Amino acid sequence: MSKPVIISPSYKRASGLKTHKLIPSVVYCVGESEKEDYEEQGVNVITCPDKVNGNIARARNWILDNHANKQLLIIDDDIAKIGRHEPDGETYKVNWLTPDDVSDLIQQGFDLCKGFGARLWGLNPASDKGGYREYTPFGCNSYVSGSFSGFIDPVLRYDENLPLKEDYDMTIQQCNAYRRVLRLNMFHMVKNDHGNKGGCANYRTLEREMEQYELLLAKWGSKIVRRDNGSKSDGKKKASYDINPIINVPIGGV
Repeated sequence: MSKPVIISPSYKRASGLKTHKLIPSVVYCVGESEKEDYEEQGVNVITCPDKVNGNIARARNWILDNHANKQLLIIDDDIAKIGRHEPDGETYKVNWLTPDDVSDLIQQGFDLCKGFGARLWGLNPASDKGGYREYTPFGCNSYVSGSFSGFIDPVLRYDENLPLKEDYDMTIQQCNAYRRVLRLNMFHMVKNDHGNKGGCANYRTLEREMEQYELLLAKWGSKIVRRDNGSKSDGKKKASYDINPIINVPIGGV
């Protein structure tokens, strides 16, 4: 199998790039009018038509259509660190990966994905230890974030009507078509989802998030997509609000 190709779609963030410091082989995919701004940062760049940007699902589809590879990793441009939760006596510590470690992880992820019979793999989106269950190192029907998405022989495409929920939709699509994805729950990434300018931040608002949730719900139904309505503690319901949905793929396993 060919060596993984790693591409990061980026939009109006030339001064906020981080991923290349951790993954030197990454290539940023930017609009033609922004090429010089990015090249001034000393990073590897490929260009797409400016009209592609402004919708992350459309940008990722352009990469899938124009840079198809048997092993294609599409990642965000602001990944600062990748860590692994490991036992440390009676507690856990985070082991931060070096660039060489990350390179090995990427190849291992593709090898495992192929072995599992999946076509999409990723990492745990939760960086705190509370989001990691040590007895469930792998997830085969769990949400795979678009921030770190490894595709093998990609056939499916993102729904461009869902640019704020496109990765939830892709996870469900993959499970529907291939009956599984692969998520390496022991690894997580650290990035600046809400503090960085440009990218999806240019069009993300609470109103649009809710509209996108309703579209995702209408597409897949309430048995698969639902809102996080809080959790119970001491028998009482604690109110909470999360713009991200909970997906429940009706396929057995973890």
